[in-house]
Amino acid sequence: MERKPSLEISEIVLRLNQYDDIFSDFDIRPYSSRALSEDFLDEIKRASRDKDEGGIELILHFPKKERNEPHELIIKERLTTHFKKHYHLLLKEKHRILKLGITMVILGILCMIAATFVVFKDPSKSLFLSFLVVFLEPAAWFLLWEGMNQIIFNSNTVKPDVEFYRKMSDSRGYIHFKSY
Repeated sequence: MERKPSLEISEIVLRLNQYDDIFSDFDIRPYSSRALSEDFLDEIKRASRDKDEGGIELILHFPKKERNEPHELIIKERLTTHFKKHYHLLLKEKHRILKLGITMVILGILCMIAATFVVFKDPSKSLFLSFLVVFLEPAAWFLLWEGMNQIIFNSNTVKPDVEFYRKMSDSRGYIHFKSY
């Protein structure tokens, strides 16, 4: 009986006509710095959704007459750089959203505590204390609920992209070019 490795490699196989299909039509820079095509990235994202947690092997098929090994090395490095860069940017964005949410929740709780102290001082005797109650209570609830919204919902909006770029950034040695 053959044992399977704990992290299986899933394949994404794409057939392309030329190397330019990987890159934006509007960007004329060399392959090493050229922007990737949104269509190409969308196709890889779509194909990676149903892949397991293991690594992804990206296999790009090109016509035999179009293949150029030096170009392929540059393109492989460009893809790897793109995936790693965007993974770290999205991870940073997710942490920023979580940090904002946690800060808002803490500020909301502090406003609630302050409002509680003001209520115990009998705000009906002072215009300023009445104003503080009117100001702090809605501010507390807003900060608390909006902070929870950031933590629970907004941080999850970037989750699919973070997951995609994590999978792809782990696939450095798994980008291959083949002929058809």
